[in-house]
Amino acid sequence: MTATTEPTEPAAPRGKARAVLEGLHLVKEYPVGPRRGLLRPQRRMRAVDDVSVSLARGRVTALVGQSGSGKSTLGRMLARLVPTTSGAIRLDGRDVTAPGSIGQRTYVGDVQFTLQDPFASLNPLRRVDYILGRAVRIHQDARGDEAARDRCRQLLERVGLTATDRYLDRFPHELSGGERQRVSFARALAASPKVLIADEPVSMLDVTIRGEMLDLIDALRRDEDLAVLYITHDLGSARRYSNEVLVMNEGRIVESGESTEVIDDPQHEYTRRLLAAAPNPTSRMG
Repeated sequence: MTATTEPTEPAAPRGKARAVLEGLHLVKEYPVGPRRGLLRPQRRMRAVDDVSVSLARGRVTALVGQSGSGKSTLGRMLARLVPTTSGAIRLDGRDVTAPGSIGQRTYVGDVQFTLQDPFASLNPLRRVDYILGRAVRIHQDARGDEAARDRCRQLLERVGLTATDRYLDRFPHELSGGERQRVSFARALAASPKVLIADEPVSMLDVTIRGEMLDLIDALRRDEDLAVLYITHDLGSARRYSNEVLVMNEGRIVESGESTEVIDDPQHEYTRRLLAAAPNPTSRMG
């Protein structure tokens, strides 16, 4: 376990797990304030400041921090939804930030990103069969409408929506929050990814079903051999469902290590403050 205020290299995955996705010395800056002329460059704010992270298949890494810590920006950078200011991203050892290295469609086939609010990412004017079917046609060789619909049924069953035809014919607004999030996971699985980046996937759900959703993510991690980055402010779920924890504050990783070690014996003052603010970080759901 490490606690530091200095930039660190990504921790090597324990055991024989090999890193599938790595971010190396990632920096993201945003311009702030008015332009000040040619001789006085515009001020810039660092949302992510020299961060390195390593994700291995079959393991869950929890990225923990308060709102504004930079954790969602880092997740979007790793998904290549936000361009990096500097640093490198490696997929299976290949630098995908180099010009012409890999197309975005190829990359998202391996690295999928799910949003905190599934309703924001599901087209409200389209039924579930279209939403899933489009992903199936983009990422898989599903020839014909019936073949695509069969694959959609399989995906819905995989995420626990067993009355498949009933769900396929519904619009997103006709689903509960938990059902919409399951559809989002089903769409991500349509690409047969290696990495799943889940940005606060349960924070907008009723507390009674949060455990079910996290159990689903854990099952997908295990059965699909996914590398999962679980972005959260919930230390209780991070302790229970992740293998390792990265604690982020003001754009930097300030502590990292195995989840039980970090949460049971925090070394950094910021981690201790997060724990003190949590209702019960060692419980099942915090």
